[in-house]
Amino acid sequence: MAINVLVADRERAFADALAARLATESEIDVVGTVQLRMPRPRLIASASADVVVLDGDIPGQVADRLCEELSGRYPPTRIVTLSSSSEPARIVQAIRAGVAAWVRKDESLDHLLCVIRGVARGETWLPPAETGNVVRLLLQEQDRQRQAERLLAVLTPREREVLACLVEGTARRDLVAERLRLSVNTVRTHLQNLMAKLGVHSALEAVALTRDYVGWLTEDSSPGGQAQL
Repeated sequence: MAINVLVADRERAFADALAARLATESEIDVVGTVQLRMPRPRLIASASADVVVLDGDIPGQVADRLCEELSGRYPPTRIVTLSSSSEPARIVQAIRAGVAAWVRKDESLDHLLCVIRGVARGETWLPPAETGNVVRLLLQEQDRQRQAERLLAVLTPREREVLACLVEGTARRDLVAERLRLSVNTVRTHLQNLMAKLGVHSALEAVALTRDYVGWLTEDSSPGGQAQL
């Protein structure tokens, strides 16, 4: 069966040229091209697109939103990112957003075709030279998540909010109290409790221990929300 492919790039000429070349392959059916207009591009892909070849040189957060949109569909659209770089941290970020393959723009067209065919079969592909670094970063991310989960297990939602305020730079207790709509004494109590649970002796130590996990610390609660006291 034919692989339905959509090409999305900032450069209309590039997207059209690539689409025209892909369309010469008997097993590929190009369902369209999209020019990604910044800063807030809209990607209106055909429901029949099996694979989207996406410009990986647009800003990371923008690309991730588009990837999440595509991979969140049912059935999910498979994404091949085409980029001029292969920075491991950026590849990891793209994988989290749902990208199935990362291909450098200086690779041959035959290579891109091979990747598209593989992705359509459910395979994934990473640049061989960066695979080790990408795996290492993913493992480090897993370690950080496990550490964050351990912290979440011992802290209450309100204690996590107090700690998140400290990590984000709100050091004065009165400002923390104002932000969370608590009394200063209540903030002091939460701070003492969380330091005891973390096994540290100062707010500075608590911040140093948890700075990398602030995203997870606030995952289940938000300042000013209905957190447990």
